Amino acid sequence: MKKALVVLVGGFIALSAFLYIMANGFNAPGTVSHVAQKAPKQMAWSFDGFFGTVDKASAQRGYQVYKEVCASCHSMEKISFRNLAGIGFSDAEIKEIAKEYKYPALDETGETIEIDGKANNYFKSPYANDAAAAAANGGAVPPDLSLIIKARVDGANYLYSLLTGYEEPQDAHHPIEVPAGKYFNPYFPGGIIAMPKPLSDDQVTYMDGTKASTEQMSKDLVSFLQYAAEPEMEMRKRMGIKVILFLIVFSVFFYIAKIRIWAKVK
Repeated sequence: MKKALVVLVGGFIALSAFLYIMANGFNAPGTVSHVAQKAPKQMAWSFDGFFGTVDKASAQRGYQVYKEVCASCHSMEKISFRNLAGIGFSDAEIKEIAKEYKYPALDETGETIEIDGKANNYFKSPYANDAAAAAANGGAVPPDLSLIIKARVDGANYLYSLLTGYEEPQDAHHPIEVPAGKYFNPYFPGGIIAMPKPLSDDQVTYMDGTKASTEQMSKDLVSFLQYAAEPEMEMRKRMGIKVILFLIVFSVFFYIAKIRIWAKVK
């Protein structure tokens, strides 16, 4: 009986650990191997942990930051407009957002025309191709932001730290020579980044009246990009909780059944 109990408890612990990893994704917590790169600031996020959820108000503000600041350089080609429903936008709002973009289509004669975007269209890239993107950005292609949170170690904290971490080289902890047209950011691998500081205080005007500090905009943008990288997060976590409760109940049930069945066996 003791062996059975040990196996039962060990299996439950292993399963709980596995489900915890699933609930938190596969991002490794944040130390880095590059000497010039500082470890990301560790922030508290609404989506952290087994019971984490999307802060919809923050994510909506983050979408505004992306649209007004980031979309001029960065694409989000794996996200469609209808995905915005998951952060609280109504169908009517999504239709109006989509209409702001034009997409190629064919008319009845086979000629190429441009039509208003629809909810099922994907976010439009600001450039025709990577060559055009590189030419407009000093040879560097701005990364697509659809999965950027999952594509970086400790993605949410890394991106927040990057956005708020621009410094002057002479004031930095690790002074280095910055080439012309480049910028210093100790949270970027190597410290030299091609992207100029993208955010500054009051750069956008939030519709809900929230003060648009650099830190607030960075936090909101991360919330939006976290949702974009994993729209199914809340559903996955709810399913994980149900699975654990199910296994707890049936583990107890089968343990009691085992005791009763083998009670008379010596």
